[in-house]
Amino acid sequence: MTDKTDVVVLGGGYAGVMAANRLTLRGDVAVTLVNPRPSFVHRIRLHQLVGGSDEAVVDYRDVLADGVRLVVDTAARIDAPARTLALSSGGTLGYDYLVYAVGSTSAALRVPGAAEHAYPVATLEEAQRLRPVLDAAPASAPVTVVGAGPTGIETAAELAEAGRTVTLACGGVLGPYLHPRGRRSVARRLAALGVRVIDGPDSTVDAVTRDTVRLADGRELPSSVTIWTAGFAVPDLAARSGLRTDPVGRLLTDETLTSVDDVRIVAAGDSAAPSGVPLRMSCQAAMPLGARAADTVLSRIAGERPEHLNQAFGAQCISLGRRDGIFQFATRADVAIWLHVDGRPGAKLKETVCKGVVKHLADEARKPGGYRLHRMSGGGTRQKQLRAGQGGAPATAEQPA
Repeated sequence: MTDKTDVVVLGGGYAGVMAANRLTLRGDVAVTLVNPRPSFVHRIRLHQLVGGSDEAVVDYRDVLADGVRLVVDTAARIDAPARTLALSSGGTLGYDYLVYAVGSTSAALRVPGAAEHAYPVATLEEAQRLRPVLDAAPASAPVTVVGAGPTGIETAAELAEAGRTVTLACGGVLGPYLHPRGRRSVARRLAALGVRVIDGPDSTVDAVTRDTVRLADGRELPSSVTIWTAGFAVPDLAARSGLRTDPVGRLLTDETLTSVDDVRIVAAGDSAAPSGVPLRMSCQAAMPLGARAADTVLSRIAGERPEHLNQAFGAQCISLGRRDGIFQFATRADVAIWLHVDGRPGAKLKETVCKGVVKHLADEARKPGGYRLHRMSGGGTRQKQLRAGQGGAPATAEQPA
């Protein structure tokens, strides 16, 4: 009997599941997925969990290949020289290759009072903790959402559509990614829902109390429930394990997604920083990165040279309640353009994306190697930008110690 190559995938989100499924393409590879939860979190539906219209979880049996072994645990430390993974439960796992796809979480709440009185929603557990708080609050109780990226906008719209009195404290620009035309569309929809939008330089939150939110200009907003969506962070596992990271803590890799410290470690998703220039945190980036990471591992096993990242973007979609949304088109380099689809067609497009994400994962589980979006044309723009911005070649991985 031929020994199999052991590949451990750390993290069972969009990137990790895609990578794990794709790795089953080879029958001589044993794939283990380590994840802290027994179910897949459909993260782009967490605002629906908060609003009560979806549970935002999917059974792993629906998206994970039968040949993948699921270990419900978390990693405490990576010992790269020994190629072992220490688990929080006390056990260890050995590996020949490791896919680092630990994702992202809420940023530390450093604004005075925020940690005590605000509710982040970046993870399943955070959203589940907030849900009963909202259910217990009177329908007329003022709700303040802090942060006007996609999560903040979607959460504010979801709650306003359900009849809540919502204020959105932007901390700057509403929807900073959006083209001005798309931003105006979103602002109109939020206004129609009754959301009070406070933007501009004085909309930064300075303090949070049990029943107020204080802005930089001294204004105090009544807030029975304060929801915090401003900022994301990544787990510090890579840094704690002695691997080089970017300033935020993402694993530093070359353009094949291979760690600059060890060719046996490959990263994907929100926790990867290829050439120190990470992609926008999104499932739109995570799944192609997961496929690319798997391809890199499979190439190394086959003794072939891995291909470089060829990531291309096309849009950002935001739901504005259950009956409205916006599909903001963008260049392949991820810059929003004037074109967008809003209203009910925008909502239908967003729902199509949400369902399509799960379908992509399920399809890859049934037929590994079938996913092709990470090979879309147009991603070569990144290589040109890297050379222009850094004045040299992208990062290069080193051999393991």
